[in-house]
Formats: sequence, C-alpha cells, structure tokens
Amino acid sequence: MSLFEKIQATANFISDKIKHKPEIGIILGSGLGGLIDCIEKEISIPYSEIPNFPVSTVQGHAGALVFGKMNGRQVVLMAGRFHYYEGYSMQELTFPVRVMKALGVENLVVSNAAGGMNKQFKIGDLMIITDHVNQFPEHPLRGKNDERLGTRFPDMGQPYDHELIAKAKDIAAKLGYPVQQGVYIGLQGPTFETPAEYRWLHIIGGDAVGMSTVPEVIVARHGGMKVFAMSVITDIGISDEPVTITHEEVLEAANHAAPKMAAIVEALVAYM
Repeated sequence: MSLFEKIQATANFISDKIKHKPEIGIILGSGLGGLIDCIEKEISIPYSEIPNFPVSTVQGHAGALVFGKMNGRQVVLMAGRFHYYEGYSMQELTFPVRVMKALGVENLVVSNAAGGMNKQFKIGDLMIITDHVNQFPEHPLRGKNDERLGTRFPDMGQPYDHELIAKAKDIAAKLGYPVQQGVYIGLQGPTFETPAEYRWLHIIGGDAVGMSTVPEVIVARHGGMKVFAMSVITDIGISDEPVTITHEEVLEAANHAAPKMAAIVEALVAYM
C-alpha cells in the first residue's frame, strides 16, 4: 500500500467516527496537554486504535487524537507526538500531519518544549517561532514524491505564517503575556545538548533547540497548510556555569507555562 493509500485509509476510518470535519490541527508538545481542557470534546481516539498510526512512547505524551470545538472552530488535537529518536521513520512521525490534511485541516498549530540559547530568555518564557534550521539527519520528503500530496520542491521561504505570527503577538499583548520570538533548531535527540553544541547552535542562528516540530512543519508546508508554532523555554543552555537538565524538569517548566500558551492558542484559533 502506498503512502497516499495509507493516508486515505486512515482518514476514512476517522471520518466514519466524527460528525464534523476539523478546520484546524494542533500538535501538543511535552507537558502541554492542558490545552485539551480548552476543547469541547466530541470524541477522543487512542492512537492504538487508528490504522497505520504509531504509538507514542514518551512520558508527557498522552497518545490520542481529540476532536471537538475550540472557540467556535472545529479542531483536531494531537495529544502526544512522535519523535525521530523513538525509532520511527520520518514518514511515520509525520503521518498524522498528512492525515490531518486529508481530513480537511488547512491551519496547523504546533507547540513544543525547547532549550533556550538566547541570553535574553529565561525559563518559562514563550517563544513564537519565526523560522527554523533543520539539523535532522533525515528529511521527511526524501524519496519518490507523490504530487497528490505536494510538489517535489516546496518553497520554505515562509515556513511560519507571518500573518498568524503578528496576530499571536497582538493577542499576547492584549492578554498581558510577554512573548519572545526567534529561530528554532531541530535535532534528532534524545540527548540534551552539550555546552559546546549549545554555543554552536546559537552561533549558526538558533534561539531555541528541540527534538521535534521541524519535520511536521516541513510536511505541513508540503501539503499547503499554514503553520503557527510556539515553544516553551524549559531550560537555558547558554550559561557561564555547568547546567544539568532532566526530562522531569522540562515537564515541570512546560506545565507551569502551559496555561499562558493555551490562552494565546485558544484566541488565535478563533482568528483562523
């Protein structure tokens, strides 16, 4: 079965279970599951029940597609994402984005927990992603291209939609939430970065670094979707002193900042 056929089969399976087609897709990162509380839920489908879906193995990732209404708009929320470091191929970990597109999603909101490399940042800051640097060892579009999914050479001049970024900044200002903005660098993980790697990543233009988002955004843009993405800065890698980072600390910082991100995303969804 081809990738396109798998996507269609999965989308058909889901379509039979939902009453309303989603307009907006949301991908939740580590510790950011609180956004689920912003949805008037219609149905939640565990990944284990969805044909062709992988199953998330990481603490802090629930593992279900949640359908419902947020601020008057039909949404599908991916509670728990897949990562390259878990052993999935790029095609597998981006498969849910393909399915979202097949279900009718035109706008994608992506969140993540990230390490800060900008000395102006502090733990708990929200950073709107304005651009990214792809440092994954594999590209999600490598291989034969299916024109039904997107063009062979998609333009990445505006991976993150400028209009959505401007609106999110306006929303944050009205809510009284200060936000940073910057460039996200995606690495395969699963180790956190060494001090030398943090310095190098900052030198090449990064403000934050994480182990997700970039493949999903590339595939979303390949499919013609508009993308907005935001990071919670859960640790600061640029420091004059040695820094020890644990996944538990990342989750704690993400959970603390999640309500602010949820408020911004909820208002942005209404605008979309």
